[in-house]
Amino acid sequence: MSANAAARPAAPTRRDQILKEAARLFAERGFHGVGVDEIGAAVGISGPGLYRHFAGKDAMLAELLVGISGRLLTGGKRRVAEIDGPPEAVLDSLIEGHIDFALDDRPLITLHDRELDRLRDSDRKLVRQLQRQYVELWVEIVRRVYPDMRERDARAAVHAVFGLLNSTPHLGRGALPGRPDTAALLHRLARAAFAAASRSGQTR
Repeated sequence: MSANAAARPAAPTRRDQILKEAARLFAERGFHGVGVDEIGAAVGISGPGLYRHFAGKDAMLAELLVGISGRLLTGGKRRVAEIDGPPEAVLDSLIEGHIDFALDDRPLITLHDRELDRLRDSDRKLVRQLQRQYVELWVEIVRRVYPDMRERDARAAVHAVFGLLNSTPHLGRGALPGRPDTAALLHRLARAAFAAASRSGQTR
């Protein structure tokens, strides 16, 4: 196998294609506004053919929301482990990773906001557990960058930054500049928010 072939990302599987289209349709029209047949048509298979991959729409929704929470946590841990540098570099890498999610997976942000309560209790608890671990990963790094910041302030700042970065689905298409400029803007805003939280703690 050539080096170029090894470097190419794997082609999306049929399950991946189904999930991508399901996320898009659920975000656009709501979970109950989309039928299995429509999701199947979007990927070129019959509605009943979807049942070879998923038990139904509920299973798709669970895999989407549990899956993205798990990927964010796994990706965050990998970035922390891979960066051999100062805490600022680790924080920048975490921010970059979340910005990639916020720009590339906007339908999943909309789904989380609207449809999380539709998950089974066990799946919803798993999402929350993964999210708490992701937050704590950030809190640890933020406090390394700003050692004088109290833990509760760091946690509040992390949640605030997530709210900032996850605002992308609520902006009209014309409100966003090109992707590189948007990513750079979001990164500056995130770092400014953490710096402001650190300064506010010093004034108390």
